[in-house]
Amino acid sequence: MHLRREKYVPKGGPDGGDGGDGGSVILKGDAQMWTLLHLKFRKHISAADGGHGQGALCHGAKGDDVILEVPLGTVARNAETDEKVCEVMNDGEEVILCKGGRGGLGNNNFKSATMQTPRFAQEGEHGEEGWFILELKLMADVGLVGFPNAGKSTFLSVISAAKPKIADYAFTTLEPSLGIVRYHENKSFVVADIPGIIEGAHEGKGLGLQFLKHIERNSMLLFMVPADADDIVKEYNILVGELREYNPELLDKKRVLAVTKSDMLDDELKKAVMEHLPGAIQTVLISSITGYGVQDLLDILWKDLHE
Repeated sequence: MHLRREKYVPKGGPDGGDGGDGGSVILKGDAQMWTLLHLKFRKHISAADGGHGQGALCHGAKGDDVILEVPLGTVARNAETDEKVCEVMNDGEEVILCKGGRGGLGNNNFKSATMQTPRFAQEGEHGEEGWFILELKLMADVGLVGFPNAGKSTFLSVISAAKPKIADYAFTTLEPSLGIVRYHENKSFVVADIPGIIEGAHEGKGLGLQFLKHIERNSMLLFMVPADADDIVKEYNILVGELREYNPELLDKKRVLAVTKSDMLDDELKKAVMEHLPGAIQTVLISSITGYGVQDLLDILWKDLHE
């Protein structure tokens, strides 16, 4: 609120300027980022206040925004309600997480023929605030789904330049790995090795809930069951059941079944295994060690990805 007062203008009337809008907190997608580690220790993030309006119709400056660069696939959730607020999917995409408050109006806005000297102004609004949880879900063309020690990491190391840890014990892989698979004529697609699921994963057993969320962001799913499993069909059905319990929409994705470690089988056993596999899903016998069936599987994945 301000009234113009100069030496020869004793009653100049209202000339209060408007306040500037407050800055916003914005999430911006960056395709060159892969983790949220840079935000791990930034607990409180505040954008700048807008500047105050002044006399002589001087408006306040807009507060500077705070732009948080995040990897693609970042989801923001309300920490209190667990409701999804937004997700960043594209490079350069900007999403306002907390909008800055609107600046107030100076008393110059309220003058009229019947109120020539308003002695009040409109206060600015408070900006939005809240607690948010940011989580990253991997985005890949093909997600590898299988029990621990099913040969997922070995398969990924063979078809791409990824170097996941490989050993003969359960839960060797403790974090998801991405591998870029080079296909014919300089074409490529991305495969995600997701840590092994166990029965009851949807209830949080094993590494369950920690990594089931990553399966949501894959275009299609490659189920992997080893040839030395007691019952291949049963293991496949358990995996499908875990996904159904976690999120039924996951079963709408295209699925392919790979029976790994098939170098352990002779021709007669291979024929017997194929006869007992579920007919509703495309199945390939492979061996990552010898390369048997690997190229056939890649051809199927490429074809299904581009249908």
